Amino acid sequence: MVTNQQVLRNEKGQLLITHSAISMVKNFLYLIVISFLSFGCEETFLGEAEPNSPTNNFEILWNDFDQHYSLFEVRGINWKQLYQNYRPQVTDKLSNEELWEIVTEMVEHLDDSHTTLYNGNTRYKSGYALNGQSTAEFSADLLISKYIDSKIEETSEDELLFGQVKDKNVGYIYLGSMGGSNPSVIDEIVKKFDNTEAIILDIRQNSGGEDRYSARIAQAFSDGVHEIYSVQTRNGRGYNDFDEKNIYHTQFDSNHSYTKPVIVLTDRKTISAGEVFLLHMKAFEHVTQIGDTTAGDFSTVSNMRFLPNGWRYVYSIQQFLLPNGESLDGIGHVPDVYAKNTVASINGQSDLVFEEALRYLTEEYGQSNCNQ
Repeated sequence: MVTNQQVLRNEKGQLLITHSAISMVKNFLYLIVISFLSFGCEETFLGEAEPNSPTNNFEILWNDFDQHYSLFEVRGINWKQLYQNYRPQVTDKLSNEELWEIVTEMVEHLDDSHTTLYNGNTRYKSGYALNGQSTAEFSADLLISKYIDSKIEETSEDELLFGQVKDKNVGYIYLGSMGGSNPSVIDEIVKKFDNTEAIILDIRQNSGGEDRYSARIAQAFSDGVHEIYSVQTRNGRGYNDFDEKNIYHTQFDSNHSYTKPVIVLTDRKTISAGEVFLLHMKAFEHVTQIGDTTAGDFSTVSNMRFLPNGWRYVYSIQQFLLPNGESLDGIGHVPDVYAKNTVASINGQSDLVFEEALRYLTEEYGQSNCNQ
């Protein structure tokens, strides 16, 4: 309350409130807030905790995907039909283990390894089984010992290595990740290969990383500026509600560009920013993709989501579109020349994909391009 001593009037008779009165009002409001918090009224601000039941956990997850996941239309998924199929299986009598089986079976239909669930003990990636199989179909030790001349050279970047192909005037670069911090080192490597007739750039098993990193590596092989893709983020309840397109182009620096033949090797585990790298590389006329089809998972993922039972998950929130409006999500980059290793070929000391690259260089560009 403001007392008479704290009220003044000006010459027109209007009321004025002194600083002491204002201070009193501030203190009064502060006491009100403290009282709310002291008596457990934080629920007024934060809301009540969600019930930790199997049915509620299922409903939260399904609805969250329904409102925010970006690729239902691109991947041809009837998410509402999946609800009709799986919701009747969920009761509050289920254990967490039983609920996990139902939820992961449902999410597997997305075939999207950017959709990942964690239950505290297990990490599950949708559609990852096929991609993971390729791990046994690649051997860095075999490749280096049989096909690369002398010891392969390392760089300051993790999983960026290079060397010379044995008995060939062909450079070799292995790029296993797009998660480094200084992609400009690629310029130094390419400069060392100035006198080669071709480069084999191996991105098999590439685990992805940063799209900007991919763009900078690709710049070293650029033949110009090309529009290559656009990105949109889902922003509404409708499955086709997206924000404005952000359009991306290849980068070009004429002072640092290798435009002789480049062969890019891929497999099913070439994924995410590794595939964005291919969007750049395949825009260049001197680049050929040889190997297996890539994973087909491009989108940026959401922030971490949480369920009342402690599970966490992320999912795709964007769509990547080619200039013609098509998407490679769920499809991947189909190689120009198909070649695939098997466990048997690796055990037999043969990298069939690498050998196909050498054969292709000889047949397409002539013996002089491949032999010293």
